[in-house]
Amino acid sequence: MSRASLAKDPREVAGMFDGVAAGYDRTNDVLTMGIDRLWRRATVAAVEARPGMRVLDLAAGTGTSSEVYADAGVEVVPCDFSAGMVAVGKRRRPDLPFVVGDAMALPFADDCFDVVTISFGLRNVVDTTAGLAEMFRVTRPGGRVVVCEFSRPPNRLWATAYGLYRDYVLPQVARLVSSNTDAYSYLSESIVDWPDQRELAGLMHQAGWRSVAFRNLTGGIVALHRGSKPAQRPSVRNQRFPQGGRTGN
Repeated sequence: MSRASLAKDPREVAGMFDGVAAGYDRTNDVLTMGIDRLWRRATVAAVEARPGMRVLDLAAGTGTSSEVYADAGVEVVPCDFSAGMVAVGKRRRPDLPFVVGDAMALPFADDCFDVVTISFGLRNVVDTTAGLAEMFRVTRPGGRVVVCEFSRPPNRLWATAYGLYRDYVLPQVARLVSSNTDAYSYLSESIVDWPDQRELAGLMHQAGWRSVAFRNLTGGIVALHRGSKPAQRPSVRNQRFPQGGRTGN
């Protein structure tokens, strides 16, 4: 089994996820004590997909997040750069149109999705702003992006408790339930290395997204960021960075 370095070479990251694909969903449930299901529900609510809409679900893994949209009659395209994850997903849900694709060079035309969403995958893209810009490209004018990703709890005591779990407890639990403990060491390190809520909001704005806002989940362990693609491209002189973001529990 392999692990990826924080340099995030796409081949390393894809290979690492290939190695954990078979037990990935079960391991996530154990490591988060089931809270990942609440995070997925919050993401689905933020996407606000309806029948007739077309949704791109990036870093879809085995399709656990995508199947909710499909079952609601939404046209969803699950996309992941791990062929191993996609293979497991196709066996689970052969009705879903899985695509192997890199967030840095999406295999889709301009302006073809109503919403692009990515959960716990943006952190693995080698160039965050470029990845967000590629998502912007494939979203129709007036469409939206929803990003669910690990973040930084603003409360110092909660941040300390979470840091202890992330850095010491999580790797120990991973040794019991996963065949590739190094992958979960990478997980912990990549979370520490990741921008906080306001920094990510700034990167989204830099990539072209507007009306960027965020909401904290589980006290900021995870943050849900949203943005929209202008219906018309604004004049450069009128572009302003939004002050702060919305926070809450």
